[in-house]
Amino acid sequence: MDDMKAHFSSFLDIYELVATLSTKFPELGLIKQDCLEVRWVESTLIIASGVFQTIESLEPLLNRTPTTLDSTKIKSDYIKKPIPKAAIEGIWQRLKARDIEGPQFVFAPYGARMSQISKSETPFSHRAGYLYQIGYMVGWKGQNLKAKNRHISWIRELYEYMAPFVSKSPRAAYTNYRDLDIGSNNKYGKTSYKQASIWGLKYFGNNFKRLVYVKTKVDPHDFFRHEQSIPTL
Repeated sequence: MDDMKAHFSSFLDIYELVATLSTKFPELGLIKQDCLEVRWVESTLIIASGVFQTIESLEPLLNRTPTTLDSTKIKSDYIKKPIPKAAIEGIWQRLKARDIEGPQFVFAPYGARMSQISKSETPFSHRAGYLYQIGYMVGWKGQNLKAKNRHISWIRELYEYMAPFVSKSPRAAYTNYRDLDIGSNNKYGKTSYKQASIWGLKYFGNNFKRLVYVKTKVDPHDFFRHEQSIPTL
């Protein structure tokens, strides 16, 4: 009986989604067969593989070998005000570039529970006031230098195009989409607080200063370090 209830609850959740999107976005033509309800951890496998299928095992998550050798570049932004229609059309034209292999826009909606958590409660500060986060992604096959330069130039131009429509002072960025274009630690020697603030404030807002104090206390010799790690004082 419990299994039946769980299945019935899942059935209703999918239908609620279909009913909502059919009302708000009828042009999508969404039907039940387009939906697959899984646990969050299972959804990571679908996102990684790009295959819409039932998950039978979580074993692939233990594999540390990359599933692809393709090259990628990711940048990000946060949106506080609706983007004008004309700007959306400009985005669409750039996504249709014929010489770009794998352009993607990922929109992650905010609000609801996200807005109820204080921006100072966790290192992640992008809470209330943000409508959604955008991930710009592009990928290309092989190690051809011309292809690399073409795709990186494309995503950088897109990022510049979006400047008037996104958050400012600072232009916030998503910490899990590492973007070395916005700065990095010195390869040799110490990185100053001022230098690290360039990307630290984008990723963590006013929480960056607090993170620097914690880092200085628990890791004064900067053992845990990467290109955009928190510096010590």
